[in-house]
Amino acid sequence: MNFNLKSAWRRDKTDHSLSEVYSSIKVPKNGSFWRKYLAFTGPGLMIAVGYMDPGNWATDIAGGAQFGYTLLSVILISNIFAMVLQHLSVKLGVVTERDLAQACRDHFSPTTNFILWILCEIAIAACDLAEVIGSAIALNLLFHIPLTWGIVITTVDVLVILLLQAKGFRWIESIVGGLIFIILACFAYEIVISRPAFNEILGGLVPQKEIIQNPAMLYIAIGILGATVMPHNLYLHSSIIQTRDYTRDREGKKEAIKFATLDSTVSLMLAFLINGAILILAAATFHTTGNEHVADIHDAYKMLTPILGASMASIAFAIALLASGQNSTLTGTLAGQIVMEGFLNIRLKPWLRRLITRLIAVIPALIVAILYGEKGTTELLVLSQVILSMQLSFAVVPLVMFTNDKAKMGEFVNKPFLKVCVWIISFIIIILNLYLLYQTFTGEQ
Repeated sequence: MNFNLKSAWRRDKTDHSLSEVYSSIKVPKNGSFWRKYLAFTGPGLMIAVGYMDPGNWATDIAGGAQFGYTLLSVILISNIFAMVLQHLSVKLGVVTERDLAQACRDHFSPTTNFILWILCEIAIAACDLAEVIGSAIALNLLFHIPLTWGIVITTVDVLVILLLQAKGFRWIESIVGGLIFIILACFAYEIVISRPAFNEILGGLVPQKEIIQNPAMLYIAIGILGATVMPHNLYLHSSIIQTRDYTRDREGKKEAIKFATLDSTVSLMLAFLINGAILILAAATFHTTGNEHVADIHDAYKMLTPILGASMASIAFAIALLASGQNSTLTGTLAGQIVMEGFLNIRLKPWLRRLITRLIAVIPALIVAILYGEKGTTELLVLSQVILSMQLSFAVVPLVMFTNDKAKMGEFVNKPFLKVCVWIISFIIIILNLYLLYQTFTGEQ
Protein backbone atom coordinates (compact mmCIF):
# COMPACT_ATOMS: atom_id res chain seq x y z
CA MET A 1 0.00 0.00 0.00
CA ASN A 2 1.64 3.20 -1.17
CA PHE A 3 -0.40 6.15 0.04
CA ASN A 4 -0.58 9.46 -1.75
CA LEU A 5 -0.49 12.51 0.50
CA LYS A 6 0.35 15.07 -2.19
CA SER A 7 -2.93 16.93 -1.89
CA ALA A 8 -2.08 17.94 1.69
CA TRP A 9 0.79 20.14 0.46
CA ARG A 10 0.57 23.46 -1.37
CA ARG A 11 3.46 22.46 -3.62
CA ASP A 12 4.64 19.10 -4.89
CA LYS A 13 8.01 17.77 -3.82
CA THR A 14 10.66 18.87 -6.30
CA ASP A 15 13.76 16.95 -5.28
CA HIS A 16 15.19 14.53 -2.73
CA SER A 17 16.85 15.91 0.37
CA LEU A 18 20.68 15.67 0.11
CA SER A 19 20.15 14.10 -3.32
CA GLU A 20 23.84 13.13 -3.68
CA VAL A 21 23.52 10.59 -0.82
CA TYR A 22 19.75 9.86 -0.95
CA SER A 23 18.94 6.18 -0.36
CA SER A 24 22.65 5.33 -0.69
CA ILE A 25 23.06 3.09 2.40
CA LYS A 26 21.72 -0.47 2.02
CA VAL A 27 19.25 -1.87 4.54
CA PRO A 28 19.01 -5.72 4.58
CA LYS A 29 15.45 -6.67 3.56
CA ASN A 30 15.32 -9.96 5.45
CA GLY A 31 18.18 -9.50 7.91
CA SER A 32 18.05 -10.06 11.66
CA PHE A 33 16.98 -7.33 14.12
CA TRP A 34 20.63 -6.46 14.84
CA ARG A 35 21.67 -6.27 11.20
CA LYS A 36 18.79 -3.90 10.45
CA TYR A 37 19.52 -1.86 13.56
CA LEU A 38 23.18 -1.51 12.51
CA ALA A 39 22.09 -0.38 9.03
CA PHE A 40 20.09 2.45 10.65
CA THR A 41 22.83 3.34 13.17
CA GLY A 42 24.67 6.57 12.36
CA PRO A 43 22.17 9.43 11.97
CA GLY A 44 21.47 9.25 15.73
CA LEU A 45 25.16 9.77 16.51
CA MET A 46 25.26 12.78 14.19
CA ILE A 47 22.24 14.22 16.00
CA ALA A 48 23.76 13.48 19.42
CA VAL A 49 26.72 15.70 18.47
CA GLY A 50 24.51 18.81 18.59
CA TYR A 51 23.61 17.94 22.17
CA MET A 52 27.22 18.02 23.38
CA ASP A 53 28.74 20.86 21.36
CA PRO A 54 31.02 23.50 22.98
CA GLY A 55 28.01 25.75 23.65
CA ASN A 56 26.64 23.18 26.10
CA TRP A 57 29.91 23.07 28.02
CA ALA A 58 29.70 26.59 29.43
CA THR A 59 26.15 26.10 30.78
CA ASP A 60 26.98 22.66 32.25
CA ILE A 61 30.19 23.95 33.92
CA ALA A 62 28.38 26.98 35.39
CA GLY A 63 25.49 24.80 36.60
CA GLY A 64 27.75 22.24 38.29
CA ALA A 65 30.13 24.80 39.85
CA GLN A 66 27.36 26.96 41.32
CA PHE A 67 24.70 24.45 42.30
CA GLY A 68 26.40 21.06 42.57
CA TYR A 69 24.39 18.14 41.23
CA THR A 70 20.94 19.84 41.46
CA LEU A 71 20.65 20.69 37.75
CA LEU A 72 21.26 17.12 36.55
CA SER A 73 17.47 16.74 36.48
CA VAL A 74 17.29 19.61 33.95
CA ILE A 75 19.75 17.84 31.63
CA LEU A 76 17.64 14.67 31.97
CA ILE A 77 14.35 16.45 31.19
CA SER A 78 15.97 18.32 28.24
CA ASN A 79 17.16 14.98 26.87
CA ILE A 80 13.68 13.46 27.14
CA PHE A 81 12.29 16.47 25.22
CA ALA A 82 15.04 15.93 22.62
CA MET A 83 14.20 12.23 22.22
CA VAL A 84 10.53 13.04 21.54
CA LEU A 85 11.32 15.86 19.07
CA GLN A 86 13.90 13.76 17.17
CA HIS A 87 11.29 10.97 16.89
CA LEU A 88 8.93 13.49 15.22
CA SER A 89 11.76 14.60 12.93
CA VAL A 90 12.36 10.99 11.83
CA LYS A 91 8.62 10.47 11.21
CA LEU A 92 8.37 13.60 9.09
CA GLY A 93 11.38 12.63 6.94
CA VAL A 94 10.32 9.01 6.43
CA VAL A 95 6.55 9.48 5.88
CA THR A 96 6.46 12.68 3.78
CA GLU A 97 9.89 12.08 2.14
CA ARG A 98 10.67 15.73 2.83
CA ASP A 99 13.10 17.20 5.33
CA LEU A 100 11.71 19.87 7.68
CA ALA A 101 12.97 22.73 5.46
CA GLN A 102 11.33 21.23 2.34
CA ALA A 103 8.11 20.63 4.30
CA CYS A 104 8.06 24.30 5.33
CA ARG A 105 8.63 25.39 1.72
CA ASP A 106 5.80 23.14 0.49
CA HIS A 107 3.37 24.31 3.20
CA PHE A 108 3.93 27.99 4.05
CA SER A 109 3.68 31.12 1.91
CA PRO A 110 6.91 32.45 0.30
CA THR A 111 7.10 35.34 2.84
CA THR A 112 6.79 33.04 5.87
CA ASN A 113 9.34 30.71 4.33
CA PHE A 114 11.81 33.51 3.77
CA ILE A 115 11.50 34.63 7.42
CA LEU A 116 11.92 31.02 8.65
CA TRP A 117 14.97 30.59 6.41
CA ILE A 118 16.63 33.78 7.68
CA LEU A 119 16.00 32.76 11.31
CA CYS A 120 17.39 29.30 10.62
CA GLU A 121 20.52 30.65 8.93
CA ILE A 122 21.13 32.96 11.93
CA ALA A 123 20.81 29.93 14.25
CA ILE A 124 23.23 27.86 12.16
CA ALA A 125 25.71 30.75 12.10
CA ALA A 126 25.37 31.01 15.91
CA CYS A 127 25.92 27.29 16.26
CA ASP A 128 28.91 27.44 13.93
CA LEU A 129 30.23 30.32 16.02
CA ALA A 130 30.16 28.11 19.12
CA GLU A 131 32.02 25.35 17.26
CA VAL A 132 34.67 27.68 15.82
CA ILE A 133 35.29 29.30 19.23
CA GLY A 134 35.23 25.93 21.04
CA SER A 135 37.79 24.41 18.67
CA ALA A 136 39.97 27.56 18.82
CA ILE A 137 39.89 27.52 22.64
CA ALA A 138 40.87 23.82 22.63
CA LEU A 139 43.80 24.49 20.25
CA ASN A 140 44.84 27.39 22.46
CA LEU A 141 44.72 25.25 25.62
CA LEU A 142 46.51 22.26 24.11
CA PHE A 143 49.12 23.90 21.86
CA HIS A 144 49.11 27.56 23.02
CA ILE A 145 48.01 28.65 19.53
CA PRO A 146 46.61 32.22 19.77
CA LEU A 147 42.82 32.35 19.53
CA THR A 148 42.89 34.34 16.27
CA TRP A 149 45.06 31.68 14.57
CA GLY A 150 42.96 28.92 16.11
CA ILE A 151 39.86 30.43 14.51
CA VAL A 152 41.63 30.56 11.12
CA ILE A 153 42.78 26.93 11.44
CA THR A 154 39.23 25.75 12.16
CA THR A 155 38.11 26.99 8.73
CA VAL A 156 40.34 24.37 7.09
CA ASP A 157 38.14 21.51 8.29
CA VAL A 158 35.66 22.46 5.53
CA LEU A 159 38.02 20.72 3.10
CA VAL A 160 38.13 17.61 5.28
CA ILE A 161 34.32 17.38 5.31
CA LEU A 162 34.23 17.64 1.51
CA LEU A 163 36.75 14.84 1.12
CA LEU A 164 34.76 12.64 3.49
CA GLN A 165 31.39 13.13 1.81
CA ALA A 166 32.90 12.29 -1.56
CA LYS A 167 33.86 8.87 -0.13
CA GLY A 168 30.29 8.17 1.03
CA PHE A 169 28.00 9.11 3.89
CA ARG A 170 29.10 6.20 6.09
CA TRP A 171 32.56 7.80 6.33
CA ILE A 172 31.15 10.92 7.96
CA GLU A 173 29.07 8.81 10.37
CA SER A 174 32.14 6.73 11.30
CA ILE A 175 34.30 9.80 12.01
CA VAL A 176 31.52 11.29 14.17
CA GLY A 177 31.15 8.02 16.09
CA GLY A 178 34.92 7.83 16.66
CA LEU A 179 35.08 11.40 18.00
CA ILE A 180 32.12 10.74 20.34
CA PHE A 181 34.02 7.71 21.70
CA ILE A 182 37.06 9.97 22.37
CA ILE A 183 34.84 12.47 24.26
CA LEU A 184 33.27 9.62 26.29
CA ALA A 185 36.68 8.14 27.14
CA CYS A 186 38.03 11.55 28.26
CA PHE A 187 35.08 12.15 30.56
CA ALA A 188 35.08 8.61 31.94
CA TYR A 189 38.69 9.33 33.02
CA GLU A 190 37.70 12.72 34.51
CA ILE A 191 34.83 11.18 36.50
CA VAL A 192 37.05 8.41 37.89
CA ILE A 193 39.70 10.86 39.16
CA SER A 194 37.23 13.46 40.48
CA ARG A 195 35.46 10.83 42.66
CA PRO A 196 31.96 12.39 42.71
CA ALA A 197 29.39 11.51 45.39
CA PHE A 198 27.23 8.91 43.61
CA ASN A 199 24.33 9.17 46.08
CA GLU A 200 24.21 12.94 45.38
CA ILE A 201 24.25 12.26 41.63
CA LEU A 202 21.14 10.06 42.00
CA GLY A 203 19.53 12.81 44.11
CA GLY A 204 20.34 15.38 41.40
CA LEU A 205 18.34 13.37 38.83
CA VAL A 206 15.16 14.13 40.80
CA PRO A 207 13.73 17.60 39.96
CA GLN A 208 13.80 20.03 42.90
CA LYS A 209 11.37 22.90 43.66
CA GLU A 210 14.25 25.30 44.27
CA ILE A 211 15.22 25.20 40.55
CA ILE A 212 12.11 27.30 39.83
CA GLN A 213 12.27 29.31 43.08
CA ASN A 214 15.93 30.42 42.76
CA PRO A 215 16.24 32.98 39.87
CA ALA A 216 20.00 32.34 39.36
CA MET A 217 19.40 28.58 39.19
CA LEU A 218 16.42 29.00 36.85
CA TYR A 219 18.53 31.17 34.51
CA ILE A 220 21.19 28.45 34.15
CA ALA A 221 18.50 25.74 33.92
CA ILE A 222 16.92 27.53 30.93
CA GLY A 223 20.41 27.98 29.45
CA ILE A 224 20.93 24.21 29.72
CA LEU A 225 17.59 23.57 27.99
CA GLY A 226 18.39 26.10 25.26
CA ALA A 227 21.85 24.62 24.71
CA THR A 228 20.56 21.04 24.70
CA VAL A 229 17.67 20.96 22.21
CA MET A 230 19.24 22.17 18.96
CA PRO A 231 16.98 23.59 16.22
CA HIS A 232 19.26 22.62 13.33
CA ASN A 233 19.11 18.96 14.47
CA LEU A 234 15.42 18.80 13.59
CA TYR A 235 16.22 19.82 9.99
CA LEU A 236 19.26 17.54 9.87
CA HIS A 237 17.59 14.37 11.20
CA SER A 238 14.55 14.60 8.88
CA SER A 239 17.03 14.68 5.99
CA ILE A 240 19.78 12.18 6.84
CA ILE A 241 17.32 9.40 7.75
CA GLN A 242 16.52 9.38 4.01
CA THR A 243 20.08 8.22 3.21
CA ARG A 244 18.85 4.70 4.13
CA ASP A 245 17.64 2.48 1.30
CA TYR A 246 14.50 1.18 3.05
CA THR A 247 11.42 0.17 1.04
CA ARG A 248 9.32 3.29 0.45
CA ASP A 249 5.99 1.59 1.25
CA ARG A 250 3.83 1.29 4.39
CA GLU A 251 5.77 -1.57 5.99
CA GLY A 252 9.19 -0.20 4.99
CA LYS A 253 8.36 3.22 6.45
CA LYS A 254 7.05 1.66 9.67
CA GLU A 255 10.27 -0.29 10.09
CA ALA A 256 12.44 2.75 9.24
CA ILE A 257 10.69 4.86 11.92
CA LYS A 258 11.14 2.07 14.50
CA PHE A 259 14.86 1.56 13.93
CA ALA A 260 15.70 5.25 13.38
CA THR A 261 13.93 6.20 16.64
CA LEU A 262 15.82 3.45 18.48
CA ASP A 263 19.10 4.72 16.97
CA SER A 264 18.48 8.35 17.99
CA THR A 265 17.24 7.40 21.51
CA VAL A 266 20.34 5.29 22.24
CA SER A 267 22.61 8.03 20.84
CA LEU A 268 20.90 10.72 22.91
CA MET A 269 21.47 8.60 26.01
CA LEU A 270 25.20 8.87 25.20
CA ALA A 271 24.78 12.65 24.86
CA PHE A 272 23.05 12.69 28.26
CA LEU A 273 25.98 10.79 29.79
CA ILE A 274 28.48 13.31 28.36
CA ASN A 275 26.47 16.42 29.33
CA GLY A 276 25.83 14.92 32.75
CA ALA A 277 29.55 14.11 33.10
CA ILE A 278 30.54 17.75 32.41
CA LEU A 279 28.14 18.97 35.12
CA ILE A 280 29.19 16.19 37.56
CA LEU A 281 32.87 17.01 36.97
CA ALA A 282 32.22 20.73 37.68
CA ALA A 283 30.19 19.84 40.80
CA ALA A 284 32.74 17.37 42.17
CA THR A 285 35.77 19.55 41.36
CA PHE A 286 34.63 23.17 41.78
CA HIS A 287 31.43 23.22 43.86
CA THR A 288 32.80 21.02 46.64
CA THR A 289 36.06 23.03 46.89
CA GLY A 290 34.35 26.41 47.11
CA ASN A 291 35.25 27.47 43.54
CA GLU A 292 31.64 28.25 42.70
CA HIS A 293 32.42 31.12 40.32
CA VAL A 294 34.07 28.95 37.66
CA ALA A 295 31.79 29.62 34.72
CA ASP A 296 33.83 29.25 31.57
CA ILE A 297 35.96 26.75 29.73
CA HIS A 298 39.30 28.54 30.34
CA ASP A 299 38.84 28.64 34.11
CA ALA A 300 37.75 25.02 34.24
CA TYR A 301 40.80 23.93 32.22
CA LYS A 302 43.26 25.87 34.40
CA MET A 303 41.84 24.62 37.70
CA LEU A 304 41.21 20.94 36.98
CA THR A 305 44.82 19.78 37.36
CA PRO A 306 45.67 21.69 40.57
CA ILE A 307 42.41 20.66 42.29
CA LEU A 308 42.43 17.02 41.20
CA GLY A 309 46.20 16.61 41.39
CA ALA A 310 46.30 14.70 38.08
CA SER A 311 48.39 16.20 35.26
CA MET A 312 46.21 14.61 32.57
CA ALA A 313 42.95 16.10 33.92
CA SER A 314 43.21 19.39 32.00
CA ILE A 315 44.62 17.73 28.86
CA ALA A 316 41.76 15.18 28.66
CA PHE A 317 39.29 18.04 29.09
CA ALA A 318 40.84 20.02 26.18
CA ILE A 319 41.04 16.93 23.91
CA ALA A 320 37.33 16.27 24.52
CA LEU A 321 36.57 19.92 23.72
CA LEU A 322 38.51 19.73 20.44
CA ALA A 323 36.71 16.50 19.44
CA SER A 324 33.38 18.12 20.34
CA GLY A 325 34.14 21.23 18.23
CA GLN A 326 35.19 19.18 15.20
CA ASN A 327 32.16 16.93 15.45
CA SER A 328 29.77 19.86 15.65
CA THR A 329 31.42 21.36 12.58
CA LEU A 330 30.63 18.26 10.54
CA THR A 331 26.95 18.23 11.42
CA GLY A 332 26.47 22.03 11.46
CA THR A 333 27.75 22.53 7.92
CA LEU A 334 25.62 19.63 6.69
CA ALA A 335 22.55 21.20 8.32
CA GLY A 336 23.42 24.47 6.54
CA GLN A 337 23.30 22.71 3.19
CA ILE A 338 19.94 21.04 4.01
CA VAL A 339 18.37 24.32 5.14
CA MET A 340 19.45 26.35 2.10
CA GLU A 341 18.47 23.65 -0.40
CA GLY A 342 15.20 22.90 1.42
CA PHE A 343 13.88 26.44 1.93
CA LEU A 344 15.15 28.08 -1.25
CA ASN A 345 15.58 25.12 -3.61
CA ILE A 346 18.99 26.61 -4.46
CA ARG A 347 21.62 23.98 -5.16
CA LEU A 348 25.04 25.49 -4.63
CA LYS A 349 28.13 23.36 -4.98
CA PRO A 350 28.78 21.82 -1.52
CA TRP A 351 32.22 23.47 -1.18
CA LEU A 352 30.73 26.93 -1.88
CA ARG A 353 27.81 26.38 0.51
CA ARG A 354 30.16 25.31 3.32
CA LEU A 355 32.60 28.12 2.68
CA ILE A 356 29.77 30.69 2.99
CA THR A 357 28.50 29.08 6.23
CA ARG A 358 31.97 28.99 7.69
CA LEU A 359 32.82 32.59 6.82
CA ILE A 360 29.56 33.86 8.38
CA ALA A 361 30.75 32.34 11.67
CA VAL A 362 34.48 32.96 11.37
CA ILE A 363 34.40 36.70 10.62
CA PRO A 364 32.56 37.82 13.84
CA ALA A 365 34.62 35.33 15.90
CA LEU A 366 37.86 36.74 14.46
CA ILE A 367 36.82 40.37 15.07
CA VAL A 368 35.87 39.63 18.70
CA ALA A 369 39.05 37.59 19.32
CA ILE A 370 41.25 40.40 17.95
CA LEU A 371 39.42 43.19 19.82
CA TYR A 372 38.49 41.53 23.11
CA GLY A 373 40.53 38.32 23.35
CA GLU A 374 39.61 35.46 25.67
CA LYS A 375 36.83 37.19 27.62
CA GLY A 376 35.11 38.39 24.46
CA THR A 377 35.05 34.94 22.87
CA THR A 378 33.53 33.43 26.04
CA GLU A 379 30.75 36.04 26.01
CA LEU A 380 30.21 35.39 22.31
CA LEU A 381 29.80 31.68 23.13
CA VAL A 382 27.03 32.52 25.62
CA LEU A 383 25.35 34.87 23.12
CA SER A 384 25.36 32.10 20.49
CA GLN A 385 23.33 29.91 22.89
CA VAL A 386 20.76 32.68 23.44
CA ILE A 387 20.35 33.03 19.65
CA LEU A 388 19.85 29.26 19.37
CA SER A 389 17.18 29.39 22.08
CA MET A 390 15.33 32.10 20.15
CA GLN A 391 15.29 30.02 16.96
CA LEU A 392 14.16 26.79 18.65
CA SER A 393 10.42 27.60 18.71
CA PHE A 394 10.48 28.39 14.96
CA ALA A 395 11.68 24.85 14.23
CA VAL A 396 9.64 22.97 16.86
CA VAL A 397 6.21 24.46 16.07
CA PRO A 398 6.20 23.60 12.30
CA LEU A 399 7.50 20.09 13.11
CA VAL A 400 4.68 19.51 15.62
CA MET A 401 2.08 21.01 13.22
CA PHE A 402 3.11 18.75 10.32
CA THR A 403 3.34 15.49 12.31
CA ASN A 404 -0.05 16.20 14.00
CA ASP A 405 -1.70 16.70 10.57
CA LYS A 406 -3.63 13.61 9.37
CA ALA A 407 -3.77 14.92 5.79
CA LYS A 408 0.05 15.07 5.65
CA MET A 409 0.93 11.97 7.71
CA GLY A 410 -1.95 9.59 6.94
CA GLU A 411 -1.99 6.63 9.34
CA PHE A 412 1.42 7.76 10.73
CA VAL A 413 -0.08 10.90 12.28
CA ASN A 414 0.81 11.39 15.97
CA LYS A 415 -1.50 9.50 18.34
CA PRO A 416 -3.70 11.68 20.63
CA PHE A 417 -1.46 11.18 23.69
CA LEU A 418 1.68 12.12 21.70
CA LYS A 419 -0.13 15.16 20.21
CA VAL A 420 -0.84 16.46 23.73
CA CYS A 421 2.73 15.71 24.90
CA VAL A 422 4.43 17.49 21.98
CA TRP A 423 2.28 20.61 22.35
CA ILE A 424 3.10 20.69 26.09
CA ILE A 425 6.84 20.37 25.25
CA SER A 426 6.52 23.15 22.63
CA PHE A 427 4.69 25.39 25.10
CA ILE A 428 7.33 24.82 27.82
CA ILE A 429 10.16 25.58 25.33
CA ILE A 430 8.47 28.79 24.10
CA ILE A 431 7.72 30.09 27.63
CA LEU A 432 11.21 29.30 28.96
CA ASN A 433 12.92 30.87 25.95
CA LEU A 434 10.85 34.04 26.25
CA TYR A 435 11.84 34.20 29.91
CA LEU A 436 15.52 33.66 29.01
CA LEU A 437 15.36 36.49 26.46
CA TYR A 438 13.70 38.79 28.98
CA GLN A 439 16.44 38.06 31.52
CA THR A 440 19.24 38.38 28.99
CA PHE A 441 18.12 41.77 27.68
CA THR A 442 17.03 43.28 30.99
CA GLY A 443 20.16 42.02 32.79
CA GLU A 444 18.06 40.45 35.55
CA GLN A 445 19.29 37.17 37.01
